Amino acid sequence: MSEFDRHWPATVHGPHLILRPMRARDKAEWNALRAANASWLAPWDATVPDGTGYPASFVAMVNGQNRAARNGQCLPWAITMPSPYAKRPPIVGQLTVSSIMWGAARSASIGYWVDAGHAGRGIVPEAVAMATDHCFNVLGLHRIEINIRPENSPSLRVAEKLGFRDEGLRKDYLHINGAWADHRTFALTAEEVPEGLLNRWQERRWQQEG
Repeated sequence: MSEFDRHWPATVHGPHLILRPMRARDKAEWNALRAANASWLAPWDATVPDGTGYPASFVAMVNGQNRAARNGQCLPWAITMPSPYAKRPPIVGQLTVSSIMWGAARSASIGYWVDAGHAGRGIVPEAVAMATDHCFNVLGLHRIEINIRPENSPSLRVAEKLGFRDEGLRKDYLHINGAWADHRTFALTAEEVPEGLLNRWQERRWQQEG
């Protein structure tokens, strides 16, 4: 048993969302959602330079992610949205906390995507805030970063809304859609949000709406 087993599986409940582990039975729903969003997501999808390393199947992907999570390497969550019209909260996207570093670093990166039909509705900011609070308060991490393509305006707005610091450009940082791509790094430390990121974001929204 890994010392990180107590951290996974983990489900996080927010005001409008639930972050939960992916399951093998999500296959049909997941495949349909990804197919419907293929052109929407392609410009931002991470790829592997030599084209290898992809899971052989959805189940293999889920098993691999859960194995890595139990080893303290990542937190792979489906973003789900409870609805009075659905027996089971439908999946509307995915958020993964990856590159978790322990020891002296205590840091991680967050990546995400959302269904095009649910974009612009505050889902990603809420999900990122929920995940960040979980990392700070439950895992005891110190720093969270988000790496964003400079031309990805919606994601840049997410970082801005949540108050992540812009730490500058990383040249050819990640392989995206078949090519190395520059990214801007945004970061936040636990000391910067003692009240919790979700609480801070909600208060800012209420002030803007009021």
